[in-house]
Amino acid sequence: MKALIQRSKHAQVNVGDRTIGAIEYGYVVFLGVTHEDTKHDARWLADKISNLRLFEDTEGKMNLSLLDTSGSILSISQFTLYGEAKKGRRPSFVQAAKPAQAEELYDYFNEQLRDIGIAVETGEFGAAMQVDLNNDGPVTLMLESP
Repeated sequence: MKALIQRSKHAQVNVGDRTIGAIEYGYVVFLGVTHEDTKHDARWLADKISNLRLFEDTEGKMNLSLLDTSGSILSISQFTLYGEAKKGRRPSFVQAAKPAQAEELYDYFNEQLRDIGIAVETGEFGAAMQVDLNNDGPVTLMLESP
């Protein structure tokens, strides 16, 4: 399981002409699922992201977590994180999990974040989405479950 995290001051996701999720402060998390991923991977990533210290303290050091700052998460499913483009010019997505497995683990990941105490907004699984975000810093980090 891969998560691309971007610290954000504002973010929203639209499907068509309607906003379906928005946050004011926190992380935008793009989540990719591969065939071997399990609920254990989703729990591990949710815990890691919740406690990751990417927010600045009063001395300007990245020393505060999402839990410390009462930030939110805008969670977006993104199978293209498992795209492979080493050969040819069109990426292959064979490493991405099938939609049923990916959606189940995406939903479980979001539930785990909520159980930890994080406010979570989401995109719409499988939909064509437009994500608008204000990357704060910019701070962007890629995590992968063990």
